[in-house]
Amino acid sequence: MSLLLGQAPKLCLRKPVFVRASPPLRSNGLLQTPPCSIIGADPCGANLGKLVIINANECGRIHLDKKVPMELVYNDITEAMVTIGSSHGWVATLKNGTVRLQDDLNPSASDSDPKRISLPPLVTLPHCQTQIVTNVAMSSTSPEDEDCVVAVKFLGPQLSFCRPGQSNSEWTNVRIENPCFFSSQVMFSKKHGMFRIPGSGGHLIGSWDLHKQYKNIPKIQKLRYQYHPGQMKTTPELLNLYSTSEHLVESRSTGETFLVRWYRDIIDSIDGAAIMETSVLRVFKLDEEGNAVYTEDIGDLCIFISRSEPFCVPASSFPGMLPNKVHIFDFAEVGLVDLADCSYEGGSTRFGFNAPYHIPPQDIEY
Repeated sequence: MSLLLGQAPKLCLRKPVFVRASPPLRSNGLLQTPPCSIIGADPCGANLGKLVIINANECGRIHLDKKVPMELVYNDITEAMVTIGSSHGWVATLKNGTVRLQDDLNPSASDSDPKRISLPPLVTLPHCQTQIVTNVAMSSTSPEDEDCVVAVKFLGPQLSFCRPGQSNSEWTNVRIENPCFFSSQVMFSKKHGMFRIPGSGGHLIGSWDLHKQYKNIPKIQKLRYQYHPGQMKTTPELLNLYSTSEHLVESRSTGETFLVRWYRDIIDSIDGAAIMETSVLRVFKLDEEGNAVYTEDIGDLCIFISRSEPFCVPASSFPGMLPNKVHIFDFAEVGLVDLADCSYEGGSTRFGFNAPYHIPPQDIEY
């Protein structure tokens, strides 16, 4: 099961090509862009850059005409603003205790009239912090929807919710008691109508019901792992040597829920920061009874794991995209895992930016 370390990246990162993005593709009756990754921005003056992306269904960087603020893409230690996550193509930033949602990095959004929505100032619960964020998730595709709920998961006990589409929006704060959720990421399950968090170690899932005013006591589901004979290709003792993170992702086209367990090893460090690279990646299919069945075949689907809220799409909806893959993207790594043979293409990189985000398919209006 172990994936090879130390290999040079094999992804299609060819010399830049100055072309427009692929034309929208038809998926589920809608015109949509393919999933893409934010790769960088070409400086074009006045602290602006032209967005550079890679579409998941083709090779080569795509240099767009779309202009974006450079501070959203590249690290600048002199700036007080930081990006803290992304969901449905909206990037969340944090500055002076205020979260702002922006569509600047959405390739299909307007650069001449960007949407930027400031949320109410954060309220920090006693003995909690609101400076370090694990991720951001949204219950619908746009925070402008009246019923949209934005969830911000902070490192530690605090989980906060806000309805930005309502005129009197304010934060509802939840204190999580179980420490296994302190460093985990939140996602929204359309199937269950809840925000869900996988516990560290992958044994529990906590769910918060939108219709119960975000009570502090979540619904807890215990997971029971199942393997078929011959599937244990890496010993638990070896897996214990790696840094592990858990990611819940839901396929809205099939109704399936998957838990991705991502094992990484430290291969280098820069200025005291660890550089991680994938060692092992496992996918489990979850059912309502809490069974987590290991699988090497998710069919036509592709899973996208990054600093964005994770998502899953049918590969056949976007010609050129290969099925049964997991696309991974982080501050210092970009890669692709083939679940069928557990092979890995990619490796550590030195992007030096603060937007390691996969952008899900976006509806296009003509």
